[in-house]
Amino acid sequence: MTRTPRKRGGKALKRGLSEEQIPVLICRDRTGNTADFVLEKADKAHISAALKPILASDAVLCTDSGKALGAVAREMGITHRPINLAAGIRVVAKVYHVQNVNAYDSRLKMWMQRFHGVATDYLPNYLGWRRLIDHSQNTLSPITFLSATLRLNYVQQLRVT
Repeated sequence: MTRTPRKRGGKALKRGLSEEQIPVLICRDRTGNTADFVLEKADKAHISAALKPILASDAVLCTDSGKALGAVAREMGITHRPINLAAGIRVVAKVYHVQNVNAYDSRLKMWMQRFHGVATDYLPNYLGWRRLIDHSQNTLSPITFLSATLRLNYVQQLRVT
């Protein structure tokens, strides 16, 4: 790692994204399908590598007003609808908003507070765990959880024994 490790939990010294924090890109569609990516940097190259495999050519990308996200949309040739939350704009054309992502982000942060910070190496595991919980909502049975986290063969062996 290029930075010194921080103590578990607590707050970073600088606001926003800095070298003290690891950028995470959250993508959600209107139906609640979620994709998340732990990025090395929040720049055009890394965001583009994450989004290209999951976005269709006719997709409309609604984002906050980040410059890198706009550059990625231009590079991919998809429609970009930036939402300027700092100016108090929450919805554009009565259709485009980022409230779905903001709500998911809020739930993720509240859920992760109980762990008092997580190691960078395990961050993708925690994101997957939260994605599973959010996707299954109240239908998360123990066998569903095990089949999602363990190999399916192992769960089938548990049913037999």
